[in-house]
Amino acid sequence: MTDPIRKCVLSGERDVRPHLIRLALAPDGQVHPDVRAKAPGRGAWIGVTRAELEVALNKGKLKGVLSRAFKTSEFTLSPDLPEQIAVALERNAMDRLGLESRSGTVLIGSDRIAQNARSGKLASLYHASDASEDGNRKLDQAWRIGNDVEGSGLRGLALPATRTILGLALGRENVVHIGLTDRAAAKRVSEALDRWLHFIGPEPTPVPCETASQGASASQQKGPPDLSGAPTAADVHEEFE
Repeated sequence: MTDPIRKCVLSGERDVRPHLIRLALAPDGQVHPDVRAKAPGRGAWIGVTRAELEVALNKGKLKGVLSRAFKTSEFTLSPDLPEQIAVALERNAMDRLGLESRSGTVLIGSDRIAQNARSGKLASLYHASDASEDGNRKLDQAWRIGNDVEGSGLRGLALPATRTILGLALGRENVVHIGLTDRAAAKRVSEALDRWLHFIGPEPTPVPCETASQGASASQQKGPPDLSGAPTAADVHEEFE
């Protein structure tokens, strides 16, 4: 079953629903991020970055497009809506990692990840923001070897989350690297992380911890082989509902 397509009310671009963010109009007239698209009532979809949303909010454009989507101008936009969305997307991504960990699809521990990577079993790889460069490099190389793509740019994704944050998400201590071998799980994690990372945009590269990486981490590649697969969509729907 394919994911329905929605249209961003700000950019006009269409994409599958899991790639966009739903804004919901609550009964109290407040507009809230509904990143899991489960809130009742009127909603509108956006696919822009935080920086673009802040411009639209400050210039009044967001108010205008939401008035048309909600069919009313009787609502309130909080000035910290972009921050609310960023927090909600991060929580959703960390919750997804936690769910996959509890279902047994997440690998942690450098040795275990490296073994699966060299065997060609790794679907995605992630590094904590404070992981050591040496630890990242070794696991990235193991992943390339396992996929027979040595010399390519295939590498794990460094997340804007420290080992402490990842550890809290997975219910473990010192989670530095995360790997997934199940392709369906990797796709679910990828979608949750991609929405968050796309929205917050690029951030300054953190200074890595100089101690050797230990524990676990999850990541997804950017560029060479899309091992987790990409969703397709067919049914076109309204940009709001």
